[in-house]
Amino acid sequence: MTSKHVFVPSWFSALLLISGCSGVGGDVQAGRNALQTGRANDAVGYLSRAADADPTYRLPYRVRPGVLSYLGRAYLETGKDKEARQTLEKAVSLDKDDPFAQLYLGIALLKTGDNERGRKEIEGGLKAIDGTLEYIAEDNVYGFFWDPGMQIRNEIRNSLAAKLDDTQLAMAGERIGRQFDEEIDKARRDDARRRGGGGDGGGGD
Repeated sequence: MTSKHVFVPSWFSALLLISGCSGVGGDVQAGRNALQTGRANDAVGYLSRAADADPTYRLPYRVRPGVLSYLGRAYLETGKDKEARQTLEKAVSLDKDDPFAQLYLGIALLKTGDNERGRKEIEGGLKAIDGTLEYIAEDNVYGFFWDPGMQIRNEIRNSLAAKLDDTQLAMAGERIGRQFDEEIDKARRDDARRRGGGGDGGGGD
């Protein structure tokens, strides 16, 4: 067999792999990356396309937020508060256990004038994030990699204990939401290093 014959199936396999990563999951990851690097307009493009294809898609990791939660966040960061509220209402109706959906819905509610319910949803989302991190921390295998210095949990508890006004609470919610989203990837990377670089790590199970 010539080198040409070897190259063709290898190239075809690589093409299949790239194609498989370019669907809904690929768009969600691209949207997350855009949000994490301050490119909210780009995030809306990726995430709206993913949501159109599969509005029920959730990250296949230890923590599993849905595509609509990310799209709602992207709308908030581009000033489209009404679109964010509509999207996040749908996200909560699809998955009441998604802490991002509840958190960002609360922020959207505050920004569209529903202050009482907005505060309630933000506080519920923050408590859900705190509870999720506490639950993961109990795992002796990879819990250590999640919020190891308790920075996120401490900030949540301090924010809930303080008498924050609506604007301050929304800002705290946005900041903690970003930290928690980034923690998903940090924990996966740290656990993958512990395993010698193989697999998705603790965040992927």
